[in-house]
Amino acid sequence: MGTFPRTCVGGVELSRMIIGTNWFLGWSHTSAAKDRFIKSYQTVQNLADILTVFLEAGVDAVMGMPLPLLDEAMKRAEDRSGRGLRRIFTPHFNLLPGGPPEMEPERVFDHCRSMGGTFCFPHQCMTDRLVDRLHERIRDIDRYTAMIRERGMVPGLSTHMPESIVIADKTGADVETYIQLYNAAGFLMQVEADWVMRIIRNARKPVMTIKPLAAGRLLPPVGLAFVWNTIRDCDMVTIGTTTPDEAREVIDISLDLLHRRIPDNELQTTRSKQTLV
Repeated sequence: MGTFPRTCVGGVELSRMIIGTNWFLGWSHTSAAKDRFIKSYQTVQNLADILTVFLEAGVDAVMGMPLPLLDEAMKRAEDRSGRGLRRIFTPHFNLLPGGPPEMEPERVFDHCRSMGGTFCFPHQCMTDRLVDRLHERIRDIDRYTAMIRERGMVPGLSTHMPESIVIADKTGADVETYIQLYNAAGFLMQVEADWVMRIIRNARKPVMTIKPLAAGRLLPPVGLAFVWNTIRDCDMVTIGTTTPDEAREVIDISLDLLHRRIPDNELQTTRSKQTLV
């Protein structure tokens, strides 16, 4: 059984690598056809196989929506590996009155807790609507984080806006960590990578970075080398994979990089590369 390097968030210990779920649930950031492929391919059993690879390497945190498919896959992987997963849920809910009753914040947070949530962060589509750049505040954030704490979960801030981290730090928002886009391609990032690098370095709380491979636009050794070498020891990298082999690959590459070794992963073999061997 492996032990991936670890950190601590809000008093909870977890692995510095976090299992992402876009490639489980069908958000490829590539095309509608790719999304449909993911949804048609990923069964509970396939997801449990991938999660088991991560768990056996000591990667014990998963980030995603509180959905039945993911819930069942996590339980199967835990039973198979004998290890538990830290569930980092990023739900969405009604921000204004008049929405569906089942989407009221209290009911959504209750659901996250019933699924074993350790962490609960309102998704970026919630958080970034609440950011008031003019007055440098995040509306109602402490109201939602109080609800999360009342249910025994650790609150955080999920955002695509780098200002969110700066404003939360300035105002002392009741959060224990930040989810922030960070990749060498600048994919979906609102400012340049060096700006986000500085914001992460100066953040008062640990940062969970997401999309290190820019949704498949960067090779694993390239994208992972950038993020692992430019974040702090307390920070984390969230990465999604489609198969168990991909999970093994990103784990091995990450461990090499964290130990200052050049990755020795298996390379792709094509006819055009025969003269390079």
